[in-house]
Amino acid sequence: MPLHIELIGSLAAVITTMGWIPQIIKIVKYRDTASISLSTNIALALGVFLWLCYGILIVSWPVMAANGMTLLLILAILGLKLRYG
Repeated sequence: MPLHIELIGSLAAVITTMGWIPQIIKIVKYRDTASISLSTNIALALGVFLWLCYGILIVSWPVMAANGMTLLLILAILGLKLRYG
């Protein structure tokens, strides 16, 4: 794939992955997850896991990296939801 296309994918991956960090910070700061939907985040984690599998199968580093990191962040949110629930 051309470099400029990989760079666009990489930039998109960084932006969308980092979008989860403010949510985690807010949960940790206030220890409140009442407004976080458990079922939505479980579904999202499953979808991101499948995207990660897809990225591995097509050997796309931006897809693998973004979804691997996003999955970790969503799992952190799920863990916090279960802890502070």
